[in-house]
Amino acid sequence: LLNINVGGKLFQIANKVAARYPITRLGKLALYTDPRKKLQLCDDYSVQKNEYFFDRDPSIFHYIFHFYRSGVLWIMDEMCPSNFVEEIEYWGIHLKYSQRCCRILFEEKQDELSEYLKIQKELEAELEPLDSAEQFEGKFLGRFRKMIWNLIENPYSSVPAKIIAVMSSFFVLISIVGMTLSTVEEMKHKTGKLWMEQLEMICAIFFTSEYLMRLISSSSFKNFLRAAFNAVDLVAILPFYVQILFENLDEADTLYHEELHKVENVSKLGKVLKLIKLMRIFRILKLARHSTGLRAFGFTIRQCYQQVCCLFLFIAMGVFTFSALMHSVEHDVPGTNFTSIPYAWWWAAVSLSTVGYGDTVPDTVLGRVVAFGCISFGIILNGMPISILYNKFSDYYAKLKAHENET
Repeated sequence: LLNINVGGKLFQIANKVAARYPITRLGKLALYTDPRKKLQLCDDYSVQKNEYFFDRDPSIFHYIFHFYRSGVLWIMDEMCPSNFVEEIEYWGIHLKYSQRCCRILFEEKQDELSEYLKIQKELEAELEPLDSAEQFEGKFLGRFRKMIWNLIENPYSSVPAKIIAVMSSFFVLISIVGMTLSTVEEMKHKTGKLWMEQLEMICAIFFTSEYLMRLISSSSFKNFLRAAFNAVDLVAILPFYVQILFENLDEADTLYHEELHKVENVSKLGKVLKLIKLMRIFRILKLARHSTGLRAFGFTIRQCYQQVCCLFLFIAMGVFTFSALMHSVEHDVPGTNFTSIPYAWWWAAVSLSTVGYGDTVPDTVLGRVVAFGCISFGIILNGMPISILYNKFSDYYAKLKAHENET
């Protein structure tokens, strides 16, 4: 008999039983005749008791012991997959010796655990700052840059840092409100336009100062430029300076070139200028820097991109299918809007989303039956992924908030 002491518990296995599995640790222990090789396989050996001691988990060894007696490796649900795999690898037993049903469930549990740990790591990285306080040690003006970094990136480091974080959110909101008011007819006169330009200038100066302070305090310019939030900050300030550049070009063309083709160029510049002004709307993304909810939303979309892509695929299939059906039953009706399948896409998209503007409606009975089928499919389709996305969002938000509070 082999006397096996695992974590203080004694087990006895017949040599011939252990020798059936020569590649396992106990199989080698039963087959080896050289005492030195045997001692290499265990942690200790008692000569008086003839016991081989192993400093391993005795609760899991019960399943190893059962395997040698029955030839089947049993897996219980309550065991940690990582710990169990580590133990059976130590004893040299492969997972293939387990029953297929147990193995499938165990591998699913392993995948769930791996996915959970991966998401936990990514959630922690989501709240991790781009730089840490230790990275400034030994750098040029390290103490000064560290002070600026805490002021800009760490709102909980001091009262001034918290004030700057609040001011940053305040200026974003003011900028968006100013952009919105600038489109109102009453604000397009000279006085209102001047006020809006001054407000935009103040916001641009603040955003530029904030961006430059982040750039100066960064310990690595390469990592700084690659960070998503810093790219958003750059997009937030670039339209102001590009707008000034285009306005100067516009004035120069107007003053010095009166030819027709130059006037056409000016009108093109005006269209480009409107597009650049519209880019200021991306400033609202700056709020994600100080908003756990927006971060959780972005993280949810990144993690659930497969479900989101499936949703868009189903919507596209529904739009193409129901628009084709509607065109086939309605195209002969006088004065119909379903003159072609592409013209029916808008109706199908609106009906699938259950919005139903009513701007395009079927006239025939068959058309209404198709419309009912389209709306029913839309209700089922919208109900499928929404619950998944909401549950994941609430879960990620709670974890981000908890991790933020711990930090």
